[in-house]
Amino acid sequence: MGRTLLLICLCMTGQVFAQQPSRFNGIEANMGNIFRLSDAKTRSISPENFNGAKGAGGKATTGMGQSASRDLGQGWKVSPSVMIKAKSTFTIAEIDGSGSIQHIWMTPTGNWRYSIIRFYWDDETTPSVEAPVGDFFCMGWGRYAPLQSLAVCVNPGSAFNCYWPMPFRKKCRITMENIDEKDMILYYQVDYILTDVPNDAAYFHAQYRRVNPLPYKGVYTLVDSIQGRGQYVGTYMAYGSHNNGWWGEGEIKFYMDGDSEWPTICGTGTEDYFCGSYDFDTHVKNPAGVDRTEYTEYTTPYSGLAQVIRGDGHYSIAQRFGLYRWHITDPIRFEKSLKVTIQALGWRDGGRYLPLQDDIASTVFWYQAEPHGAYPKLPAKDQLEVN
Repeated sequence: MGRTLLLICLCMTGQVFAQQPSRFNGIEANMGNIFRLSDAKTRSISPENFNGAKGAGGKATTGMGQSASRDLGQGWKVSPSVMIKAKSTFTIAEIDGSGSIQHIWMTPTGNWRYSIIRFYWDDETTPSVEAPVGDFFCMGWGRYAPLQSLAVCVNPGSAFNCYWPMPFRKKCRITMENIDEKDMILYYQVDYILTDVPNDAAYFHAQYRRVNPLPYKGVYTLVDSIQGRGQYVGTYMAYGSHNNGWWGEGEIKFYMDGDSEWPTICGTGTEDYFCGSYDFDTHVKNPAGVDRTEYTEYTTPYSGLAQVIRGDGHYSIAQRFGLYRWHITDPIRFEKSLKVTIQALGWRDGGRYLPLQDDIASTVFWYQAEPHGAYPKLPAKDQLEVN
């Protein structure tokens, strides 16, 4: 009975001992195999060790903390951060060899929509990841909100954490472009391993889009350029409502491997796709004892409504929402192609649907074999602005 229960628990998280490779390489360490020995070599890149070299951390004699450490000297937080000048690009990490990114932590200052993070795998010249840093870490509205999930955590102090495994075979390059008119400060750490990468390991991808406003009766496209074989693993949406009333009746649709007019997967509503229900409402009583409903934030390992920005009745009158859905235990697998769309739909009087013209931004996440299809051009600075 005990062994059966253990196998059930491990199966629920995809961690069955019999399925583990005979030579564990450490790329997908988890609670089911963390005790297994590996030949992987752990490394870390930060402003205290720009290239992740063994035995080279904390050796800086100049840096952003030089003044504060002047009485203590080398080894005392001399270089904890970097300044990225306005209209410039900084290389966060450049790694040669085969391995996998395992964790990224950073806390960027400045405007999170104007800081563009990009990832390049092996010898590719166009990025596999391209998104504003706030949207990549599920903070698309430029305001902190706590978020706890398996793939992304945002912790107090606006600490961004990413746990998506990101294997590479020849090289990894991560950059941050500051498109703002002001300089920004970036604290960061990239934790990775150097190890052999299995033949069936796909590459991590992320793509950002925004439409504001969505045309009347238009359907929002989260992604339509995925070509090749892989699996779709996540959606983040920064949804800005331009109307009163409920906004989340729209269906998400996955068109895969040659689907044309009709998709293979069709959802039943926006709040349903993000694993909520009934408008994300909770019934509460006000101080007078009158029953009312209100949006209820939630974060779980796989889905959440992490952010609800309520209008203040003055200049910030718009309602804005941040939602995520990770397909970690239920990846959407495709062989040749994938297109994903979602409707923006509310209610008219008389019980009829109302096509909405809202502000929708999204970052979607997937793994695939390279090469990847062409990405749409990233919106210009004015089109990225949160207003």
